[in-house]
Amino acid sequence: MQNVKKIFLLKLFFILTLWSKSQDTDKIQLYIDKYRHLAIAEMKRTGVPAAIKLAQGIHETSAGTSELVKRSNNHFGIKCKSDWTGEKVKHNDDAPGECFRKYASAEESYRDHSDFLKNNNRYAFLFQLNPLDYKEWARGLKKAGYATNPRYADILIKTIEDYNLQYYTLLALGKTNEEFQSTAQLNSTTRNASAFDSSYTEQPRYPSGEFKINDTRVVFVPKGTSYLSVAQQYNVDLFRLFEFNEIPYAEFAEKDQLIYLQRKRKTGKDEYHIVQPGETLHDIAQKQGIRLESLKELNWLNEGENPAVGEKLHLKKKSEKMPRLALKGIPSLVPEAPTGSHK
Repeated sequence: MQNVKKIFLLKLFFILTLWSKSQDTDKIQLYIDKYRHLAIAEMKRTGVPAAIKLAQGIHETSAGTSELVKRSNNHFGIKCKSDWTGEKVKHNDDAPGECFRKYASAEESYRDHSDFLKNNNRYAFLFQLNPLDYKEWARGLKKAGYATNPRYADILIKTIEDYNLQYYTLLALGKTNEEFQSTAQLNSTTRNASAFDSSYTEQPRYPSGEFKINDTRVVFVPKGTSYLSVAQQYNVDLFRLFEFNEIPYAEFAEKDQLIYLQRKRKTGKDEYHIVQPGETLHDIAQKQGIRLESLKELNWLNEGENPAVGEKLHLKKKSEKMPRLALKGIPSLVPEAPTGSHK
């Protein structure tokens, strides 16, 4: 009887933990949906990476639910300091009743946070970093004394990675999904790049001739290429070529595209994919080397349903829920509570 009771309690604990995690994720997602435009706009204005700004906002406000943000619209936990002449609120932090800045709106808070970093000598070195290098930005904020919590940088980095916040930095820079996929490489090779060099681009480069994506044979062909010539060159039945690529019959390629020479896999080459503006499910299936039907099945999508820009699609394991749909208008993230004094 004792064993049965223990098993029941363990199962209950597991269910409650999953439910709590799901609730937190929904709150964080809502925060991102609500404030991502402000983060992108501020990055364009000052160069503070949108991923960093969103991660700080999520952490400092417990995804918009903290007492301080509700009373003050203060999304970044910035204290009054001697030069602050605006409204103030008292809030318990490192000490009882500390003075924090109060704003009329979230927009004011986002703008003041950018100016606070940009105009403060303590943070000047951050703007010499590559804006894509969110790890160095997070560590730099901790090094400069933004917060006393020894785990502050790790918390920001985990939040950015868990919720793909780097996507919004790339949007602000006008970059592409291929660059999103190669962020890890960029972090290690371009760390000393200009802090806001929007001229930097990295277009997808595919090898000439046959190569593999997701362990599947494929070629990249330019617009106007004859499908028959591809089939003959690589000894593939023409009918099967259209079947492998899930495209209707045509004589010539209507755009530059990937053409698979064998059936694609049931899972993609990456764990996830972030939906880009103008990108179709078929585009994603081709880039990831995954069958279109498998992509839909993994993400609870039916025929005619398209995910909204910015949504995270699962490519290897079944998603817990359907992504938000484009027809609903907006693409669609509470981490651990903030600790320690800031700024």
